[in-house]
Amino acid sequence: MRSELRLRQIHLLKVSTSMETNSSTLILLLHDVARLLRKRFEQTARGSGLTRSQWQVLTYLAQNEGINQSGLPELLEVEPLTLCRIVDKLQAFGLIQRHPLPSDRHIWILHLMPAAHPKLIPVRKLGDVTRSEALTGVSDAVRLHLLERLHVLKLNLTDACNASVAAQQRATHG
Repeated sequence: MRSELRLRQIHLLKVSTSMETNSSTLILLLHDVARLLRKRFEQTARGSGLTRSQWQVLTYLAQNEGINQSGLPELLEVEPLTLCRIVDKLQAFGLIQRHPLPSDRHIWILHLMPAAHPKLIPVRKLGDVTRSEALTGVSDAVRLHLLERLHVLKLNLTDACNASVAAQQRATHG
């Protein structure tokens, strides 16, 4: 077990060294980690009665109660029709409800139903298992540093995306 951990550390050192010379490695590595996290969560959640996408919508709603349905597809990286089907299914399960926005009946506001709250407990546990597996052998200090760096990457990319949209709008309208 110790030798396996040491081999992993050596491999990570080689990867981090190569990332300095090959920026596409970072993008590929982040993509692979995200894909594998989703895959592993799906494996652990099998038999829970809900799909990863359904869990994702429920979890997002728990954190953003009353969100507009039309804003979710981009945030969850699904097509609007796909999200609509997921929401339909969750509504049929009695886990969420839709209400039209009073000022615009074409806009749906989403809320969790009381039955959804107990369902979120197992998803948190499944997430904890997946996270624990992913972070095996990573110290608390390194975990904190990793999260801090990932937040910086997210902020940088959010700013870049917003600046790009603003520039496109100025070019189109200006």
